[in-house]
Amino acid sequence: AEALGVTLDIKARVVTVKGPRGTLVKNFKHCPVDIFKPEGSANTVTVEKWFGNPKASASIRSTCSHMTNMIIGVTKGFEYKMRFVYAHFPINLAIVDKDTTVEIRNFLGEKIVRRIKCHEGVTVKRSSDVKDEIVLTGNDIEKVSLSCALINQACHVKNKDIRKFLDGIYISERGVVGGKF
Repeated sequence: AEALGVTLDIKARVVTVKGPRGTLVKNFKHCPVDIFKPEGSANTVTVEKWFGNPKASASIRSTCSHMTNMIIGVTKGFEYKMRFVYAHFPINLAIVDKDTTVEIRNFLGEKIVRRIKCHEGVTVKRSSDVKDEIVLTGNDIEKVSLSCALINQACHVKNKDIRKFLDGIYISERGVVGGKF
């Protein structure tokens, strides 16, 4: 982690990761694990659990994955691409409030305007090369993916056969900024 310009601080199961793109803080107090840096090794974090059954021991790998995602987030950042799918009525999307809020109009020809506020630290931009695509970027994978989920869920088709009415906004690609995972 140190080689990438990342510093990782652990204090009472609260992990702080600082990197070139910013700082992420995550609280692991709900996980019954020990998280510490071993003496003498600067680039290693140890996550251990004592006397755990297999289900409880699964939290070790989950904690490690969360910390890995934090390190990737502060070095490269996460990027999700979403495509508009429509059969007849073209979905009209406006990005407002300094690239943090999405307004969806003309979904299935409805007059209602759907406003989705993205989570803190997530920015939305229109794709420059692909028609009917938006790109969500941010450092925290949870906030970026939750913002994508909010946009996707705002465009669910109600009271119609969903096998026929496939209109909506769906995630088409996800990865780090500038490429895949």
